[in-house]
Amino acid sequence: MFAVLSSVRKVLRPAALIGAMALTAACDPVALPGLGGGQAGRGGPQIDPAQPVQVALLVPQSDQGAAPVAQSLENAVRLAISEQSSARIDLRVYDTAGVASTAAARAQQAVDEGAKIILGPLFGENANAVGLAVADEGVNVLSFSNNPSIAGGNVFVLGPTFNNTADRLMRYARQQGKRNVVIVHSRDVPGQFGKTAIEQAAAANNIQITSAEGYDLSVEGVTATARAAAAAIQTGAADSVFITTDATNAAMPMLLNLLPQNGVAPGQVQFIGLTRWDVRPDLFDLPGAQGAWFALPDKARQDAFAGRYRSTFGDAPHPLASLGYDGIAAIALLAGRGRADALTGRALTSASFTGTGGVFRLMSDGTNERALAIASVTNNQMVILDPAPSRLSGPGL
Repeated sequence: MFAVLSSVRKVLRPAALIGAMALTAACDPVALPGLGGGQAGRGGPQIDPAQPVQVALLVPQSDQGAAPVAQSLENAVRLAISEQSSARIDLRVYDTAGVASTAAARAQQAVDEGAKIILGPLFGENANAVGLAVADEGVNVLSFSNNPSIAGGNVFVLGPTFNNTADRLMRYARQQGKRNVVIVHSRDVPGQFGKTAIEQAAAANNIQITSAEGYDLSVEGVTATARAAAAAIQTGAADSVFITTDATNAAMPMLLNLLPQNGVAPGQVQFIGLTRWDVRPDLFDLPGAQGAWFALPDKARQDAFAGRYRSTFGDAPHPLASLGYDGIAAIALLAGRGRADALTGRALTSASFTGTGGVFRLMSDGTNERALAIASVTNNQMVILDPAPSRLSGPGL
């Protein structure tokens, strides 16, 4: 244990910083003033089905830190265009520089130049600004964010959300007879968003939250919270522990060691993770990982996309690149139906699409639902307990 704590102490702070940067790029999980928080708009510009659909791709090409992500997104978009035959796409790329005001200006320029829909931008704050900039012209935005607070109005988020993952896991837990859960979460913005998503999913699936234990990003904080969570579980009031911590965060191996050391036996209490643990398979060797559940997209489809991307561009796609591909998949399917209203909010939320990780759809609140598989850890290996469904029941309305 001391060896684990010593090594974790050295890497916890930088790992937390890296994780925070990743979250900023992927989801910006903070509430932003703007159009989000309500229903998606029903309208949008009309298109001429006989002409190519002009799509504006907004990516931070000149942002030094995000430029590689921008290139990978653009590559994935171009790959998607080349692989679909539903519609003709006139792609035009605009550089946001990773700055909200620049993103808003580029979005207005794109619409002035004829764009019928905007794909991107990458950062949540930028997406919020873009949505506001073109709202008066009714152009819809398929952003690469997964921040639900910016969704709504003319802004949709393509990124996977905590709410979608939490609901899939809670539905499965209920089916397996689980009734009571203790939440372990970090006391930061991602942890709070994760905690809220779990609470909402629990309520929707008639599961009781018996305790929520938060930790500060320090060895002492994680250790104290593991003890508190174990004490809450050992009262007999909980049959599961749901951990919000990102698998890449150095707090995760601590929790998967400390919870069992404090009497939370994986064979008696179900461990559940809100994030994908397969991105860090070394976790599978830890006591708390044995038999744990987590959710992930259709891995066969993801691997197939990565293989096609690699054969085309010579290297692996960035993890966010799939969002660019998925956006084009949705646009092409709708535009290919030959309807003038193909890119309206009503149309965007009326269909399911097949993306790089399986089936997904855009919801009427601007968020998305993605088909997810339930995975577990057996003999230190990932196994799929419940495959991702091939279809989603009902429309996104």
